[in-house]
Amino acid sequence: MVFLEFEQPLESLYEQLEQIKQIEAQGDVDVSATIRDLESKIVQTKKEIYSNLSGWQKVQLSRHPERPYTLFYIQKMFTNFVELHGDRFVNDDKAIIGGLAQFDGRTVMLIGHQKGINTKMRQYRNFGMANPEGYRKALRLMKLAEKFDIPVITLIDTPGAYPGLEAEERGQAEAIARNLLEMAQLKVPILCYVIGEGASGGAIGIGLGDKVFMLENTWYSVISPESCSSILWRSWDFKETAAEALKLTADHMAEFGLIDGIVKEPLGGAHNDPDAMAVTLTKHMKAELKALKKMSSEERINHRVEKYSAMGRFQVKSAIAE
Repeated sequence: MVFLEFEQPLESLYEQLEQIKQIEAQGDVDVSATIRDLESKIVQTKKEIYSNLSGWQKVQLSRHPERPYTLFYIQKMFTNFVELHGDRFVNDDKAIIGGLAQFDGRTVMLIGHQKGINTKMRQYRNFGMANPEGYRKALRLMKLAEKFDIPVITLIDTPGAYPGLEAEERGQAEAIARNLLEMAQLKVPILCYVIGEGASGGAIGIGLGDKVFMLENTWYSVISPESCSSILWRSWDFKETAAEALKLTADHMAEFGLIDGIVKEPLGGAHNDPDAMAVTLTKHMKAELKALKKMSSEERINHRVEKYSAMGRFQVKSAIAE
């Protein structure tokens, strides 16, 4: 297991538990009561740690190396997945996965970021940072879904769209903007879930939907805490301060009305029990798809447009001098 800095109290408890279990395996001493006490203490410590996480700590959890990614959910929650490749213009972007699958007795179009589970795969997937062809591939699959009246489900987990010069040369901003325009008018249901990081245009490029949900320990913001810190203070040293100021957690997003709800994670985060997280997500998706299917395409589009048009709060102060 990988423990984050604020999880150090848990690490020592797990080490003790492992040592006791080794003693039990030798069969010399009855340590069952000690094991039960340690397990109980671990649960209690988890509740204490995770009941009051800071914004930066939730950012860390969203990036946990053992956190389940899009491919895990595809394997656990869907059947007969057939991946579709290429944007029909330039290339096939490996940072975005898309394809048809069976879910709850019907066909759906799945689109999601994939970071990679090890160093080699992270390089192959470009760490989940999509190029313009990734967003154009996603749009091609959405339009295909619309043609055959297939719901679209997107899984968002990216540190941002790829910021390289070549991406800008191929029209990164235009590709994301085009997706927003087309997704706002798509006739089929669109369900979006932030399953890890939701950074900037890289996230919203596949994140405009009828319903947008965040897993409990994820974040969604126009900029990462590190980048915000480097702009404001010319250093990453203030990333924790930036995370609090950005108000980027799921709780904040729900409070601001920018998402439609929060999907609770297992105690300690999705990586502590990925299978349970997949079960919870499956139940949630089934209920939401069923509700969206009852609406007509016109109702969904109107609701979508009104929803995003109503976002944002501001105050106008009078500048009239006395």
